[in-house]
Amino acid sequence: MILIISPIMIPLMTLLRLTGEGKVFYVQQRIGKGGQPFGLIKFATMLENSANLPGGDVTMGNDPRVLPVGRVLRKTKINELPQLINIFKGDISLVGPRPLTTKTFAFYPKEVQNQIKDLTPGLTGIGSIVFRDEEKILASSPKPHLQCYAEDIAPYKGKLEVWYKNNQSLGLDLKLIFVTAWVVLFPDSNIYEKLFKGLPENPFKKLV
Repeated sequence: MILIISPIMIPLMTLLRLTGEGKVFYVQQRIGKGGQPFGLIKFATMLENSANLPGGDVTMGNDPRVLPVGRVLRKTKINELPQLINIFKGDISLVGPRPLTTKTFAFYPKEVQNQIKDLTPGLTGIGSIVFRDEEKILASSPKPHLQCYAEDIAPYKGKLEVWYKNNQSLGLDLKLIFVTAWVVLFPDSNIYEKLFKGLPENPFKKLV
């Protein structure tokens, strides 16, 4: 797959090198299987010092740290393509719970952390699909964004990842891959609600 998409990645790498701060890749420490940290690779879409600026590990709606080219890459999820390298290295799988930073993983309730930490994280998954426009939720909440993430987003995202663990199968993974491609092409679609039964009730349904 890396070889197949290289005709797309190479021009993007050149564009990123010539724009913004001249950075092509961004490597962020995430929590992997067994609670072990690893470096998640993305195309650089934000200011280099973003982690130390207001917002920290959580990207807000209309975040001023996001570079102009980065907005397009993030909207289309193209910024995630370098994570195929993480799959090749064995850090993540194609489908699984989305790997979080140490700080955001700590927002999960302890029982959720204990249930999902033995799973290999994924490039995509049910949490990634439902919260594909997480920045919109943060922007529309009256709460400060970190408070919104900790109190509203993390608990529900955790329930989704536990649902995945309890229902994990090859068939489910294939459906998740299909739905991921579908919602990239049709961002407003909630097709997952029809395909996946028994999902925890979505408190953000009107927003996502």
